[in-house]
Amino acid sequence: MAPTLPIETPLSEEGKERAGIQSVEVGFALLDVLAQAPGPLMLRDLASAAGMSAAKAHRYLVSFQRLGLVVQDNSSTRYELGPATLRLGLATLSRLDAVKMARERLPALMEETSHTVALAVWGNRGPTLVHWQETPLAVPVNLRLGDVMPLLSSATGRCFAAFVSHGVASDKAQPMIDNELAMARKLGRSDLPSTPAQVQAMVEETHQQGLGRAVNVLLPGISGFCAPVFDADGHLVLGVVAMGSSATLETDWQGPVAKALRAFAAQLSADLGWLNR
Repeated sequence: MAPTLPIETPLSEEGKERAGIQSVEVGFALLDVLAQAPGPLMLRDLASAAGMSAAKAHRYLVSFQRLGLVVQDNSSTRYELGPATLRLGLATLSRLDAVKMARERLPALMEETSHTVALAVWGNRGPTLVHWQETPLAVPVNLRLGDVMPLLSSATGRCFAAFVSHGVASDKAQPMIDNELAMARKLGRSDLPSTPAQVQAMVEETHQQGLGRAVNVLLPGISGFCAPVFDADGHLVLGVVAMGSSATLETDWQGPVAKALRAFAAQLSADLGWLNR
């Protein structure tokens, strides 16, 4: 009688998604701990943080060293991420598109806040709207794609004025602020900063709160927030905006819209490689 062969049961779609190599997932915990550590770690500390024994961690680390994922200092015996992780990280960063990533996530933010959301980047003439997603019940706002936001009277501009600190953008920001200050004084706008000291106070508040905010300043009856998104080098790459009727948008610094924007921007920044330490 012919031997009975075992019958292989096909994996379901869910099973296929879950199938993997557990040892790879376990070993990655060591790399993750090293990535988040402020510096090289001793074996016992590294193993403890990864939730495994020192002997088990050592076996993984031997293989990681062969692959260049981890290096060990001969004098201190501490472990650190190796050159292979740097190559992988740089390759990942070179493929990241902050605006594309943000656009894909904006619908969820719009649903969470129930307000119009937008993206802005620093263009040739200042903070420029590059994407706009309006809720069905939104109050019409007289803004459009390509509009450049003023630095002192818009939430977007205030965000960029406070967080732009590198490169060409920072060189251009001060002349723009000076021009807007002169215009505010000329028009007698008491709701806008009109002195360098008042601009500094606005910048400090924006830094402290982690958001730019404008309430009935740029447009009557319209309020908004703008949260900064940073890349791996800590450079401001875009602003995430939420705006709406002042009657329905909660403008408190700790309100639901402000909290949702902060969380959104923080997660996107982290995914772009920014470490807020």
